[in-house]
Amino acid sequence: MIVRIMGEGQVRLADGHLTELNKLDDELLAEMENGDGPGFRRTLQALLTRVRDLGEPLPDDSLEPSELILPSPDATLEEVSELLSDDGLIPG
Repeated sequence: MIVRIMGEGQVRLADGHLTELNKLDDELLAEMENGDGPGFRRTLQALLTRVRDLGEPLPDDSLEPSELILPSPDATLEEVSELLSDDGLIPG
């Protein structure tokens, strides 16, 4: 799966990592629903760090279609809420 982090670029991520990332996504969703700003910021950073750690960066000139788009590290709670589906940021 190709994942784009807004403002950073794309990484290729094996589908097998989605279960781990979904746990962080669920935590992020709960923090957003509870208005936990510090928890939201911490979990968003953890989610993006795991995507970077687990993914293989694609070249900057690569034009692969992104299957998943994640917010930038400095995104606000309001900006992230606009990207959410019923499943959170990561489907499944």
